[in-house]
Amino acid sequence: MRTKSARILIVDDEPAIRQFLRISLVSQGFLISEASTGQQAIRTVDEAAGADAVDVVLLDLGLPDMDGQQVLRALRQKSTLPIIIVSVRGQESEKVIALDSGANDYVTKPFGIQELLARIRAVLRHYPTAIEPSRYQYGALTLDIDAHVVTLNGDTVHLTPKEFAVLKLLISRAGRIVTQTHLLKTIWGPTHQEDTHYLRIVVSKLRQKLGDDPQAPSLLQTEPGIGYRFCVEFDREESNQ
Repeated sequence: MRTKSARILIVDDEPAIRQFLRISLVSQGFLISEASTGQQAIRTVDEAAGADAVDVVLLDLGLPDMDGQQVLRALRQKSTLPIIIVSVRGQESEKVIALDSGANDYVTKPFGIQELLARIRAVLRHYPTAIEPSRYQYGALTLDIDAHVVTLNGDTVHLTPKEFAVLKLLISRAGRIVTQTHLLKTIWGPTHQEDTHYLRIVVSKLRQKLGDDPQAPSLLQTEPGIGYRFCVEFDREESNQ
């Protein structure tokens, strides 16, 4: 449980955008820090502590002193705090690079402030804790990691090991995009990073077994050319053991 308002670090070289974001986020109860360069952003994350510690970074890619992708990699080498890319660069390749480098989400400019607020709430809600939950539940769907069991409406859903592994990884990052590369590398191994057809087959089978309409999925959302997002919020229950 958070005992203070979350502090957002806005990293953007355009004063008008920083002002717009500052006004919008402060009105929602967030605390704000700002940086106009990549080096300033890295320094802020390194030096901030206590009440000034950063909880989420909103990172533009077009910075004057260094590319935002470099800033992302530098921050990821020393911190696991949530980072949302907020950039005019909408190319699929940019999104894939950022997400594979550790970004938690990617929002393309121009954007609606309500969408950005929802993305911020999502990364704060699913920010990893020290203890991994042993059980995820959403409505009638439950995934028990220790028992290696998935149930839907009280009935066991029989999944293959690969199906279970994909579902577990997506649920553990609910609300966030998980790239195809990360899924394939983590579950199939580094030699299968290009074998996207394996992943498509498993996701198709999961949708079928979970009753998720492939034409309008409500659980496993496809981000074309990038990856997948488990798009519902789960209640996480830690093991009592």
